[in-house]
Amino acid sequence: MDRRTFLKTAAGTGLVAASGGLAMPALSQGAAAKTLRFVPQANLANFDPIWGTQYVVRNAALMVWDTLYGIDDKFQPKPQMAESGEVSSDGLTWTFKLRPGLKFHDGTPVLAKDAVASLIRWSARDPMGLMIRALQNEITAVDDRTFKWVLKKPFPKMLFALAKNNAPCTFIMPERIAKTDPFQQITEYVGSGPMKFLREEWVPGAKAVFETFKDYVPRDEPASWLSGGKKMLLDRVEWMIIPDAATAAAALQSGEVDWWEIALSDLVPVLKSNNDIDLGIGDPLGNIGSFRMNHLHPPFDNLKIRQAVLTALNQEDYMRAIVGDDDALWKPMASFFTPGTPLYTEEGGDMLKARNVAAAKKLLAEGGYKGEPVVCVVAQDMPAVKAMGDVTAELLKSIGMKVDFVATDWGTVGARRAQKTPPSQGGWNMFHTWHAGADCVNPASYTAIRANGDKAWFGWPDVPAVETEITAWFDAKDMAEEKAAMNRLNKVAMENVVFAPTGFFLGYQAWRKRLKGVTSGPFPVFWGVSKT
Repeated sequence: MDRRTFLKTAAGTGLVAASGGLAMPALSQGAAAKTLRFVPQANLANFDPIWGTQYVVRNAALMVWDTLYGIDDKFQPKPQMAESGEVSSDGLTWTFKLRPGLKFHDGTPVLAKDAVASLIRWSARDPMGLMIRALQNEITAVDDRTFKWVLKKPFPKMLFALAKNNAPCTFIMPERIAKTDPFQQITEYVGSGPMKFLREEWVPGAKAVFETFKDYVPRDEPASWLSGGKKMLLDRVEWMIIPDAATAAAALQSGEVDWWEIALSDLVPVLKSNNDIDLGIGDPLGNIGSFRMNHLHPPFDNLKIRQAVLTALNQEDYMRAIVGDDDALWKPMASFFTPGTPLYTEEGGDMLKARNVAAAKKLLAEGGYKGEPVVCVVAQDMPAVKAMGDVTAELLKSIGMKVDFVATDWGTVGARRAQKTPPSQGGWNMFHTWHAGADCVNPASYTAIRANGDKAWFGWPDVPAVETEITAWFDAKDMAEEKAAMNRLNKVAMENVVFAPTGFFLGYQAWRKRLKGVTSGPFPVFWGVSKT
């Protein structure tokens, strides 16, 4: 029996539920109506949303920490913790004032000095933050609610940088925590967001629990993504870590859990047949699969070898492995950017349009491949990542590369990919992930497209020509100049293989019909959700 058949059979017949389920504690009727049990995309193995960029960490952090501004579903930045934000006529001085009465979960007031320390830490790790830091004269607190950010040169996209939803976000922490070295993990999790993190109930690999913060004062505006009023209608949100898809599906069908963030496409027909379950596309902007290579070490420090992979890659193989036979859930893309958005371009993407194994083998030989093993670090607890990893192992072997396949969990991938040591000393050559389409509509918040060496995302590509075109996009005066810069950017990033896009795909989320207020977007939104 193959994997897909087994999963459908196990979930459809309720094998897991019938054999005892998940052994979760029963809740009283009142508590059950105010407690949401959620199956996230992966284990919450660490919880520093500045140190790392994993979506699972970002998603949890959005409940616990708040931001000065929040992006809405039209990609417009709106005030969140900020009462006001003003820029001087010369564009050099930004003055921000906090809303009155903001509190951290430990009861202390949120002050301007907390915002300053948090933004300093964030700006050391985020690509847009690094751009601002390069232009910075000073960032200082003026009084308890006001701070100024003084620049040497205008940065028109300041509010977008403060509002964006891709990791790392500009989460505001108490000053004492925000002073932690940005390259070291924090050990205290105190925010001012709508929910508190209950560290004493955190069991990595099993459960993470969040409790409504009673002193949180939401904004009056309607909620939209990270903007507007984050009104919690629940008392608790319990994240149940269930890596096995059949187990998660059975738990949802039996009512042991309420919401499954990423329902495996193979199991969608089974879930659709259950009258107590609703399904919907989790994020209409979808995801871009990523084959991320380490540019620091052989063999992928060699451009021709990176080009060999791109030339041999067949996106359909990857997408079928993720979504199965549903053609509505995927599409090929000779691009790094989100299909269907205004700046989408396939300029320079010819290598991805037709697989050519012979040409790939020739490039591999020209690159001087010496037969060293390619250390592929592949998470087994994330179905999309595991599926891509299996395809990659066969792809590399097909062009004559040796594969050292490290099957592990997503938490370990998150820690190991930060290592710059050689693969033989605990480092890596490649890993798989995906990038939310909302992060990839332009270069502003697209961490993975950056190619500024040590300051780039994991893999650390160093391609000055890519950075030149990103700067050109930021400096564009109109849409025509933006599109021209995007064309050049896609071309030079593809030629230098910053990473290999494996295709565009959509995914389902599934929830019990007793939940009301579940929305679609680039992250799960818990505010506004109720349970009957």
